Amino acid sequence: MSQNPRLAPVATFCGKCDCGCPQLFVDADAPDDRRIRITDDFGQHVQMSADQFADLVAQARAGKLDSVLATGS
Repeated sequence: MSQNPRLAPVATFCGKCDCGCPQLFVDADAPDDRRIRITDDFGQHVQMSADQFADLVAQARAGKLDSVLATGS
């Protein structure tokens, strides 16, 4: 979990352990093109705009990421 007080937590992925699961945050103080932050359980992160994140969500809803789940198990 991030200790940065600027980051508002939105979702935790996994959550079945205490190992620092990946998380989704909104950083209201970040520039528009880096407002959304996804952290992984290794301390790395990806930042993107809200528009880019909306596109990712739309593609996931449309099933375009389903093949990743089928091969990632």
